[in-house]
Amino acid sequence: MPERLYHMGFRSTLSRSTMADANEKRDWRIYADFAQILIPEPGSIYVMDRGYVDFGRLHAFTRSHTSFVIRAKKNLRFVRRYSAPVEKSTGLICDHTIVLTVAASSGAYPDALRRIRYKDPETGKTLVFLTNHFALPALTITELYRSRWKIELFFKWIKQHLRIKAFYGTSENAVKTQIRSAISTYVLVAILKKRLGTRHSLYTILQIPSVALFEKVPVAEAFSVAVDILKDGPISNQLQLFEL
Repeated sequence: MPERLYHMGFRSTLSRSTMADANEKRDWRIYADFAQILIPEPGSIYVMDRGYVDFGRLHAFTRSHTSFVIRAKKNLRFVRRYSAPVEKSTGLICDHTIVLTVAASSGAYPDALRRIRYKDPETGKTLVFLTNHFALPALTITELYRSRWKIELFFKWIKQHLRIKAFYGTSENAVKTQIRSAISTYVLVAILKKRLGTRHSLYTILQIPSVALFEKVPVAEAFSVAVDILKDGPISNQLQLFEL
């Protein structure tokens, strides 16, 4: 699209080596920070498994005015400050306000936490959750955790469709730059899908920039024009970045 590139300031054809040099020299952390900005959104609730228990990181969510729901580890040490009533017929066992007691964890997370114990009536398993959200009913917290499967499906989608035909630069810095840029693109696509309220798949929406590249039209308009000619399906001429 030479005529559009010219208006963007590109006066000659970009060579592969020029692109590779740019990726080699620009700090990949710029793109990592941008991806991170796209992920912690104030007012959101983040659902994680207990493998992600890191109290310093969890407190960063609290400082950013976001909420989290996470499985607690079995060796958690704490003291109970308050016990809220629960309806045990729903599977709830307890709903406690706690503070951590181990020096390292309490230093990383000095605020109170909510600890909810729940027996899943379908599986019979007893699960323990930690959250910094004190307003929602305890049963809602357990349902939020159940919905984490949607998160797993999103990551599965990324693994299936995150394909890079060729790297422009193969140093650690260049590869990280390109992967973080790709992740940012996929998160932006997910945000676009949510804001447009469309039923079309993430894959379909992802294809729109390829047919409307550099077009000066509103995103919603580009979407309505392009979506009719796009169909879900794999791109067979690109290499897969991750093995499934």
